[in-house]
Amino acid sequence: MLETSLTATTLSDSFYYSGMFSDQKMAGVFSEKSRLESWLKTEVALAVAEASLGIIPVSAAENIEASARLENLDLEAMKEEFDKVGFPIMPLVHQLAKACDPEAARFVHWGSTTQDIIDTGLVLQMREALRLLEHDLDEIIDAMATLAGDHRNTVMAGRTFQQQAAPITFGYKVAVWLDEMLRHKKRLEELKPRVLVGQCAGAIGTLATLGENGVAVQQAMMKELGLGCPDVTWHTARDGWAELVNWLVLVTSTLGKVATEIATLMRTEVNEVREPYEKGRGASSTLPQKRNPIACPRIISIAHRMREFSGSQFSAMIQEHERAVGAMPIEWMIIPEAFMLASGSISQSLSILKELDVDADQMRANLNLNGGLLMAEAVMMGIAPIIGRNQAHDVVFGAAGRANDAGIEFREELLKDNQIMQHLSVEKLDELLDPANYTGSATAMVDAVLGKLKNNRSKL
Repeated sequence: MLETSLTATTLSDSFYYSGMFSDQKMAGVFSEKSRLESWLKTEVALAVAEASLGIIPVSAAENIEASARLENLDLEAMKEEFDKVGFPIMPLVHQLAKACDPEAARFVHWGSTTQDIIDTGLVLQMREALRLLEHDLDEIIDAMATLAGDHRNTVMAGRTFQQQAAPITFGYKVAVWLDEMLRHKKRLEELKPRVLVGQCAGAIGTLATLGENGVAVQQAMMKELGLGCPDVTWHTARDGWAELVNWLVLVTSTLGKVATEIATLMRTEVNEVREPYEKGRGASSTLPQKRNPIACPRIISIAHRMREFSGSQFSAMIQEHERAVGAMPIEWMIIPEAFMLASGSISQSLSILKELDVDADQMRANLNLNGGLLMAEAVMMGIAPIIGRNQAHDVVFGAAGRANDAGIEFREELLKDNQIMQHLSVEKLDELLDPANYTGSATAMVDAVLGKLKNNRSKL
């Protein structure tokens, strides 16, 4: 078994890297076995639909359904024929026909074409893949909601351009992530009807081989498969799949952003959050003291890789005439890999978010890293109603500069500045300098996002 595993050439199939860049359940969805079975399901649905309309004998459809088993196919012979023919479905049709009785064999693949089977089969795989992703997406949303609620009032430094700017709460930071994930969830619900649509159209897309029964066969076939039925053939209309791939890119980009934030906050100089820890996790091969981020680099690298799929799928949209020369193979390459990597990003993110180590004490300590200068805006806005915003900015800016240059506490410099203290009592100054008093509407925003989630769940 191990010897066989060592022949893998990609990280998704690797014995050693297994589970790091993809989820094993997703690997099952896009396995060779799953692909072939999705084609067989599509062929069966076609036969059942045609039999229901009297186009082929019911007995033929029953025999095709009974014979459409992977174990009935000579896979070696299929591969040999595929290498010669160049199209993947003809060898499948020949093998399925051989597995059927002579009468039923006449009606295998009746009125269909290669792209019908490939497209519909891949949609069946996508449906199962989306089911898996949606389940894990819901868990990520729950984990973020828990973090946002638990840390609704956990004050920390908000940072802009990688420097401390003004106080926020950690719950507010997570609520930003959560709201983004809720939008992705909504996008998924909206795109499903556009993506989970089957294909049954024949060589040129007009269903001419089925005469006046074409649309009826298509409708019956899609009902059998539980897929949407298109109004017009989409052999060369790939916008639905482009939307899906870009949804995967959106989700993994959000998770890449979250992982970047967590990894940055793990820095020795910050140390406010940490990936879940167990003995030995994140150990350096040479530096005994290190506790490195492990899942974050994988999530970030997946996000960068995923963006390349967006451009490739847009390229697949540009096709000539009623069937294109080179577009289909692009999709065969990128869609399974996009789902695989997305599953890895989501599973790795879930492992972090469920057990994220949040150090509220360190967050509080870091608020005073620069001697209280973090609260300069609060002091400015405290006296702005009295002397005007612009003058308030200038005098506080001057005090901040002097405190910074002298290396003293901001409060100490403020107490010496009559331009400021003539308008403030010491008690009022200390109130303005307390970070907990200057988080604005952060908690209200957390509550709004959590309320949105609760409202969405109540509608289900």
